[in-house]
Amino acid sequence: MTRRTTGAVLTAAVLVAVSACAGTTSGGSPDESASPSAADLREPTARAERTERSRTEVDRGRRARNTATQAELDARLRDAAWGDDVATARRLIAQGADVNAKDETQQSAYLIATSEGYLDLLRLTLANGARIDDKDSWNGTGLIRAAERGHALVVGELLQAGIDRDHVNRIGYQAVHEAVWLGEDDADYATTVRVLAAGGVELDRPSVEERLTPLQMARERGFAGLERVLTRMTTGRPADADAALLEAARTGDPDGAAAALRAGADIEVRDAAGRTPLLLAATYDRVEVARLLVALGADPDALDDRHDTPWLVTGVTGSVAMLETLLPAGPDLTIENRFGGLSVIPASERGHVDYVRRVVRTPIDIDHVNRLGWTALLEAVILGDGGPAHQEVVRILLSAGADRSIPDADGVTALDHAERRGFEEIARLLRR
Repeated sequence: MTRRTTGAVLTAAVLVAVSACAGTTSGGSPDESASPSAADLREPTARAERTERSRTEVDRGRRARNTATQAELDARLRDAAWGDDVATARRLIAQGADVNAKDETQQSAYLIATSEGYLDLLRLTLANGARIDDKDSWNGTGLIRAAERGHALVVGELLQAGIDRDHVNRIGYQAVHEAVWLGEDDADYATTVRVLAAGGVELDRPSVEERLTPLQMARERGFAGLERVLTRMTTGRPADADAALLEAARTGDPDGAAAALRAGADIEVRDAAGRTPLLLAATYDRVEVARLLVALGADPDALDDRHDTPWLVTGVTGSVAMLETLLPAGPDLTIENRFGGLSVIPASERGHVDYVRRVVRTPIDIDHVNRLGWTALLEAVILGDGGPAHQEVVRILLSAGADRSIPDADGVTALDHAERRGFEEIARLLRR
């Protein structure tokens, strides 16, 4: 071997050795030195743990924020409930507020509606999952709370919704006990007691502490009115409950109507002319009977054989009290009578000033044209006498935005009619 060859071989050997050493660590084989170190193995696990901890913290924070947001929504809903702010309550419920969420005094939006007598708010909470038999801090239901305050419409709404009628609260009272023992001897409480009785509550159970029935409570307190109501409810039953209800509605006997309903009368029973008890009450202006019937869900739109409804006949009678009684029942203001008219038209014809003043504040169409081609304004002029009442009706209609330019079927306007009939004051109003 030459010196040059020997050098080349040595160089190659050195390169091989260096190459082998590059893949090893001290004291280890080439395969062992190529695998990850312990630190390398721990690093991905540590990163995963840090990531998981971070996610957990984020989730906790999100849940905390969500809890705070929910609590805030619920508190704002209760505030809206105390103020009977139905529009705000509806918006908060749409955002997720809970109608059953209570504060530290065990008040929820639902329970607030019952005690304060807020009917529209109550209906909103019932439509959005209110727990009907939920209890307050006295272990009382919404029915007990409403009865204590004499809120007959709320009592009726709750009875229709299926609330426990006879629950006894922490101080030993049912709803009817509270209405009598903690109430007053006035029209509101009389209606409330009638609604409770007609709705089938117990009337013979004594209170826990006083050991008095509702009737005995009325006597003890000297409430002659409530005593009369409860005596009627607890003595005898009508032989024909339906007939008794119709007669009570016609004659204006609210106690008789309640007794008939308690005995099982159909609240929508009809007489020979197709009139329901509520329509009879409206026709004869029996307001106290109507209050009872409306509270228990009577239909304000039930048509009789003459195409009248309870609401429509208020325009004929001009009874503002009946109008107010029927409004909570949500009457359909677009139903027409047999002449194609709405209630504001006959009211204007007859010069029912107070009724017209009130009804124009409802969503009723004051420019509706009946089958004769007349609006309320035209009827006030054509069929009125031009006197002070009809002058005031015209003034009210115009102030409410009635269109004075609408002519009758012959193309004659209200002003033309007023001038032809010599109604100078009405003509002056129409020329403005």
